[in-house]
Amino acid sequence: MSLTIVTGAAGFIGSCLVGKLNALGISSIIAVDDFSNPEKNRNLENKTMAGEVHRDDFFTWLEANASDVSMVYHLGARTDTTEFHWEILEKLNLSFTKEMWKACTKYRIPLLYASSAATYGLGEHGYRDDHDVVELLKPLNPYGVSKNEFDKWALKQPASPPFWAGVKFFNVYGPNEYHKGRMASVILHSFRQISETGKVKLFRSHNPGFQDGMQLRDFIYVKDVVDVLVTIMERKPEPGLYNLGTGKARAFLHLAKAVFSALGKQENIEFVDTPADIRDKYQYFTEADMGKMRKNLSMDLKFHSLEDGVQDYVTEYLAKGNYF
Repeated sequence: MSLTIVTGAAGFIGSCLVGKLNALGISSIIAVDDFSNPEKNRNLENKTMAGEVHRDDFFTWLEANASDVSMVYHLGARTDTTEFHWEILEKLNLSFTKEMWKACTKYRIPLLYASSAATYGLGEHGYRDDHDVVELLKPLNPYGVSKNEFDKWALKQPASPPFWAGVKFFNVYGPNEYHKGRMASVILHSFRQISETGKVKLFRSHNPGFQDGMQLRDFIYVKDVVDVLVTIMERKPEPGLYNLGTGKARAFLHLAKAVFSALGKQENIEFVDTPADIRDKYQYFTEADMGKMRKNLSMDLKFHSLEDGVQDYVTEYLAKGNYF
């Protein structure tokens, strides 16, 4: 049996990846997570898998089953950007991923792991996925630090899996994110606000270089993300770090307008102060440099526009009460 491992399988991107693999006829999947959140576990309903393994038991399981494993998508992590308990981030985002790297190296298993655009900080060095800038990056929060520390560690290793890629996700949105609370996308928050109050609240700009609502992010639909992840494993480009965004930054104001449009409702947007606990760590611009990905995959990557992605997400999922 050729098994595909997906860690963080009950989470947002992980569960969408399991669904994508199922759509491609792949069901020999081992889902790895802590499975402690009943609401999040609903993401795996109606998915076909070969089994589930608790993350605490995974490396024992792998030792016994490594010969059957063909690839690992390691998407599990503590992804809360407001998490300031370093010991949690060190355990889940660093130590666990180092052990995964070593195991995949030992058993010769291709490894794709989740890095993050949070590693880029304020973008002082741009948003290039070149390896020579990794040591220079200054993430704005401990989550970003944990992701960048692993990237730095991986690049220094004398031994590596037969193929590896660290994928720097930009602002991903789409179905299966409903359990993420404050960390869910602004699309989901906007939909809920419109449903409850008829208006959307966006953060006011505290940077004189940006008008209110014109803070820019590289928003990418999760359906595009999982398509690329599968393609990376199929084509196995040059090992290394890769950005994954659309390559085109868009404003939060455009996003809110797209949600109103998808719902067929009149725009009603209010600006509020950015919370004090994140104000000095707030990114006003992110945009993935996708040149390396496009070149190394040797293909023309096509992504949903923000308007098309929001339209699909809102009308086909949120408006139907089908959050997952």
